[in-house]
Amino acid sequence: MEVSIIVYDLVCGSVRFVEAGKDGIHLYAEFCRGVTILHGDPCYNWYMLSDVISSGKGRGELGGSPDRESVGSGTKRSSVSSGSRSRSRKDFLYKFVDSEILTAKLEDWFISISEKSAPKKPVFDVPFELIELQKFDYALEGVPFQQLIRMPNAVYASTSDAVEATAYLAIEDFLHASVKGLWEAFWSHDEPMPFSVGCLYNANFKFYQAEKAIANGKIGGLCGTGILLQNPRHPHGKWDHILELALLRPDIRNLAADSDQQPSLSVLGEALFYALRILLTRSLSRLNFSLSSNTVFVLLVDSQYGGVVKVEGDVNKLEFDVNNVYDCAAEWIQKHCRIAVSPIDRIWNKLGNANWGDIGALQILFATFHCIIQFAGLPKHSIEDLAADHGSRLQTRRVERQLGDTGVNGNGLFRFQQHTVSTEIVEVQDEFVKIESEELMKLEIGSVLWLEDSNFQKGYHINEVLSNGELTYYNASPVEDPGKSLFLYVGSHPSKLEPAWQDMNLWYQVQRQTKILTIMKQKGLSSKYLPQLSASGRIIHPGQCRRPSSGGNCDHPLCGTPILVTSPVGETVANMVSDGRFGLDEAVRCCHDCLSALCTASSAGIRHGDIRPDNIICVRSGVRQPYFVLIGWGHAILEDRDRPAMNLHFSSTYALQEGKLCSASDAESLVYMLYFSCGGAFPELDSVEGALQWRETSWSRRIIQQKLGDVSTVLKAFADYVDSLCGTPYPIDYEIWIRRLRRNIHEEDHGKEIDTSG
Repeated sequence: MEVSIIVYDLVCGSVRFVEAGKDGIHLYAEFCRGVTILHGDPCYNWYMLSDVISSGKGRGELGGSPDRESVGSGTKRSSVSSGSRSRSRKDFLYKFVDSEILTAKLEDWFISISEKSAPKKPVFDVPFELIELQKFDYALEGVPFQQLIRMPNAVYASTSDAVEATAYLAIEDFLHASVKGLWEAFWSHDEPMPFSVGCLYNANFKFYQAEKAIANGKIGGLCGTGILLQNPRHPHGKWDHILELALLRPDIRNLAADSDQQPSLSVLGEALFYALRILLTRSLSRLNFSLSSNTVFVLLVDSQYGGVVKVEGDVNKLEFDVNNVYDCAAEWIQKHCRIAVSPIDRIWNKLGNANWGDIGALQILFATFHCIIQFAGLPKHSIEDLAADHGSRLQTRRVERQLGDTGVNGNGLFRFQQHTVSTEIVEVQDEFVKIESEELMKLEIGSVLWLEDSNFQKGYHINEVLSNGELTYYNASPVEDPGKSLFLYVGSHPSKLEPAWQDMNLWYQVQRQTKILTIMKQKGLSSKYLPQLSASGRIIHPGQCRRPSSGGNCDHPLCGTPILVTSPVGETVANMVSDGRFGLDEAVRCCHDCLSALCTASSAGIRHGDIRPDNIICVRSGVRQPYFVLIGWGHAILEDRDRPAMNLHFSSTYALQEGKLCSASDAESLVYMLYFSCGGAFPELDSVEGALQWRETSWSRRIIQQKLGDVSTVLKAFADYVDSLCGTPYPIDYEIWIRRLRRNIHEEDHGKEIDTSG
């Protein structure tokens, strides 16, 4: 019986056409790596030819015929890969398939080097020095790593297949997040990541997605997880595309307690076996390795711990005796291979999240970083570049800590204990730690809040919870006058020495706005278009207040929290615009009323500095004609050293360029607000330069004037007037424009309108 078969090996990408006749087995042709053919064998593996003949497998069972293009490419490349040395390497690799045999061959050598090492000295050097890891840690301070969705089960980690499955899923996520975070931080944030992650199936040396392997019942045959170059033509991976290989070995957890203890020979032997296979396939590959193609990093991981094995050596010094592959491999490892093993450290916390900043995860990240360099070349952003900002970040933290130690409020919520051992880390004893959720004020509709105002207590009933897109505030009624509506703002606690950006916004909304409105009241500024200070004070918290007689606050988390109450109450222009209820009449009236408010405030030298749709309200309750009030005076400018709020869409040109206001800045912001509210289009702005360019283009092309001209000629004229004043020291003439706008406001009450549309 004559049998003709084509067998394809995915591991090396080689194809052989084998003809078996009565006189034995004859090699008919050999095609080199990369030929594309159809396969019938699900494993895509080489078979021992004797097994093929004895099993009676023919061409239709093991493989289809190569297509014309594939044969052509294979024939063209055969001259490149020809030669006895190349063939001997391939044959060597075909027979090098059992890690346990290699481990047995290394036993005497491993015992020998273990005995020679001192009792306290590790058998192998470490792959990374601590100073390298420290600098890398500094570089990663600003690098965000993706939160892991699938996490390992650290309890009874190796007692069942189900738990093993969670470990493979978690390791796949961990490696994907690692390589993605490193690629975007050091190489390119815009270009797609050219790597993929898959689990290695030991029976055929192919890679599968963990979920598919588990679903297909291959969990028992999985031995590790790899990071590979993406290659759509080889969805199951090619070995010369392997960046890094992580072996799941549950027994490494025993090494974590003793940092000087090295992995056992069974663990190390398997790592060396896979490392040598990777080096051999790289030596046969036509890929261009940028750097260090003779170095392989193999990770040892389980559901809690991890470490790195670095294997470095020139495979050209390997004796490729195809009849004695394991002895040759063992000899090369002993004589021509440099091995480094890191300590085993925890890479997952108790909740199953990756400890990105701990040394265990840091070692794995650093190994992955070097693996990416091998394939992608040196990064665009070096470790030194990203680590250079560590000093400034450290100084900032030290300043914040000093503020914590010397704060005015000595009886605040947090007490810091200073230690001379470290100049950076602060230990907070458990007895002083307050649960943050208990400190937050939970105000809902129906709640009653009490404040202390000049030794009087006032209560406010919460009617509505509102938001301006950034902060929460409330529509409330005084307990003694339920029919009256007021705006109520609750500030941040004065003892918060490390405020988040939201706390800073609260400070401007409550504490600083209270100051501005108090100054307006003291100076006698009166206008219905300005908010009125109704009350301000500190919250009265539940329980007895143990505030010291010398001032300050007691240790209750709400003690001293400031409150601001203002009138009148209305709907923001932002809400009116989103609902399509800001038309011609509203635009003209809004411009008039806001100019009136600015005119009154400017008479006392106060400028608003933060005009936007959320800071203008329309008041309808209790009045015949609605009117607009300019609120949000927390960023108001009182003196030259004050800085306005920066808004890429609504801030004036001078404010963006100089960081301060000129005489026409508020009017310019008002024009931008009217342009937006009347349907004008704002581009996506992500920088001051882009915002300034948009302003220059819009004014020069008269885009703003044209849009406002579609609404009202007086608004177009006002925009022209503001354009002529931008960047000049001349003051704006409020009175003349208030009069012109008033003439365009329809004050008459025409009674009930009749729908005559039929």
